[in-house]
Amino acid sequence: MRNYVIGVDFGTNSVRSVVVDAENGKFMATSEFFYPRWEKGLYCDASKNQFRQHPLDYIEGLEYTIRECLKNASPEIRHNIKSISMDTTGSTPVAVDKKGIPLALYPEFEENPDAMFFLWKDHSAIQEAEEINKHAQNFEQDYLKYVGGIYSSEWFWAKLLHALRHDKQIEQTCYSWVEHCDWMPFLLSGGNDVLKMKRSACAAGHKALWAEEFGGLPPDDFFSKLDPLLKGLRERLYTTTYTADVKAGNLCKTWAQRLGLTTDVIIGMGALDAHMGAVGASIEPYYLSKVMGTSTCDMLIVPSKDGENKLVKGICGQAKGSIIPGMIGMEAGQSAFGDAYAWFRDLILWPVEKLKPQAELEDIKDQILSELGKEAEKLQVDKNAEIAVDWFNGRRTPDANPRVFAAIHGLNLGTKAPHVFRSLVEGTCFGAKRIVDRFLEEGIPLKGLIGTGGIANKSPFIMQMMADVIGMPIKINNSEQTAALGAAMFAATAAGLFPNVEEAQKCMGHDFDEIFYPQKEKQELYNLRYKKYKRICRFIEN
Repeated sequence: MRNYVIGVDFGTNSVRSVVVDAENGKFMATSEFFYPRWEKGLYCDASKNQFRQHPLDYIEGLEYTIRECLKNASPEIRHNIKSISMDTTGSTPVAVDKKGIPLALYPEFEENPDAMFFLWKDHSAIQEAEEINKHAQNFEQDYLKYVGGIYSSEWFWAKLLHALRHDKQIEQTCYSWVEHCDWMPFLLSGGNDVLKMKRSACAAGHKALWAEEFGGLPPDDFFSKLDPLLKGLRERLYTTTYTADVKAGNLCKTWAQRLGLTTDVIIGMGALDAHMGAVGASIEPYYLSKVMGTSTCDMLIVPSKDGENKLVKGICGQAKGSIIPGMIGMEAGQSAFGDAYAWFRDLILWPVEKLKPQAELEDIKDQILSELGKEAEKLQVDKNAEIAVDWFNGRRTPDANPRVFAAIHGLNLGTKAPHVFRSLVEGTCFGAKRIVDRFLEEGIPLKGLIGTGGIANKSPFIMQMMADVIGMPIKINNSEQTAALGAAMFAATAAGLFPNVEEAQKCMGHDFDEIFYPQKEKQELYNLRYKKYKRICRFIEN
């Protein structure tokens, strides 16, 4: 009898579920669901840095994708599903009541964006993040030491404080706040008391200032002195966290009926998508695993004995067991990667959209980036060519700063669309190199890069340029669903099919498709252009 597990990956635009053979990692069924409210642009306002998602998008997507997978699977597979684990974007918190129900699921809040999940890319809490950074300087204990020394507007405390300040109804009604990756296992296992919800070590350590050294979260006076609205909230959150290889519970009766499964199915702890994606991409110590999509998340694992006393400044934090239990997980990333390319595509397409029916544009839209890439690849590296800074959504790392802006320098009447596109690609690669440089400067050696995500799998042009710019080889994992596969690995481990997730990786991991090696003849020119990129970055910041 074979054992099967389900991995669920909640991304920015859609949720994907996979049924995986736990013996060999083979995908037996897959399904994807695009969030309908998100696709319509509901509850979002880019001019205010507001990006919210309705919990119904997640609930409907979860049910649809799992049912679709099981509908297309054989009876043997359906009857031998052992466990389900999920990953989500983050930090993506939501206000809940005592039962752990997101407020947006109640009629009086169903159209209130502040009652919905604050998506990772929501930067509406810039002021709150700046206040947290300034406030932390008043304490002898450095509560920001494990998050790179800078708290981000993309994270838990900044977002919830912003909501409490700007929405009196939310402030008066909410009981607690939860991360998306914690709420999904709680939902499937039938939780009805938020104080009993198991919380992810991954989200807590990287986004919410949780650390063993602090006895969990920072003390109540750290928050109440920041703003009285936060007084007492710490006691309604959590003191204990769990790694992703731990069982969160069993599938409850209600969801077992909705999905066509049994209550014997184990529900694993949740974690952030890039963290589980790194595991699905076969991460190993000192290889930087880059999940490249709309943004990038760069994951690194360091054996505890090597990284115990090392703190890397300006990254998105480091936490024990946040990627692989027993190791220190470190996270960095870029706030815009594919989003920068999509911005340029939409920019040049705008006049056509006004002149042509929408139906005629779909094929064109899909082809634009591909054609731009082909033409840009033909251009030679030129020290005087157009050069771009990649801060289209602020800067995540190194040294978070949501207030900085992108730039394109060196435009002239000879600049064509492929020149601009090439500069954007180069700019995102330079942004990636700054992250690599920061790890090296802080004494963390790197052996190479692992590329995952849609861009890594679909654009050899971008991957080759990244190898050339950074000067390190990039291994491309052949699975386009590394996050869902990583979730499946953790599901198998939580179900006891493997003693640890490393063994699950060995059995279920997919191979690497290709390795891009740096072309030495281009190194000197790229180094010159990288210096210019950094000068422009300093100019923008000043």
